[in-house]
Amino acid sequence: MVLCDMNPVKLPKMTKKEIADLIKGQMICRIAFKGEKAPYIAPFQYALIDGKLYFHFTKYGRKIDLIKKGEPVCVEIEKTTPDMSEYAFVSLIGNLKIVEDPEERAKAIKKLAEEGKRRLSKNFLAAHGFNAEDGWDSLSPEKPLIIVKLETVTDVVGLKSPKPPNKSKTEN
Repeated sequence: MVLCDMNPVKLPKMTKKEIADLIKGQMICRIAFKGEKAPYIAPFQYALIDGKLYFHFTKYGRKIDLIKKGEPVCVEIEKTTPDMSEYAFVSLIGNLKIVEDPEERAKAIKKLAEEGKRRLSKNFLAAHGFNAEDGWDSLSPEKPLIIVKLETVTDVVGLKSPKPPNKSKTEN
């Protein structure tokens, strides 16, 4: 099989509005970090506030050490149908910064908790380092939670599934 002779189908690019709508409509993403020996990718809940993405980082694991190095990350957000007949994804390249401002931090924590309470199982709290029994109120600005935001976005790519071919009446 000769791969260079293939004519790949290119996915259509998303418009800026489609990208914004996808980011607004989802709440789970993946962040790819430049690891020591290999890339490292992890899922995160995010909050969108004033056009910025905010994340809660637990105090354990390698993620904090990786962002302190200041290397760019790739944040990927997607939306799919169960059978993958329709899909779209956005990749954002930028840098993560720990939020130091108490008001900005509190706003992000409250939004993460509100969205989680409204749309996610309590079981997902384990991803935040909490027990399901603790409930979404355990995500509280009074706790020493690490909140990080995506800054200095240098590249955004949004691609989507091609439109399905129109079926003629005889094909049904």
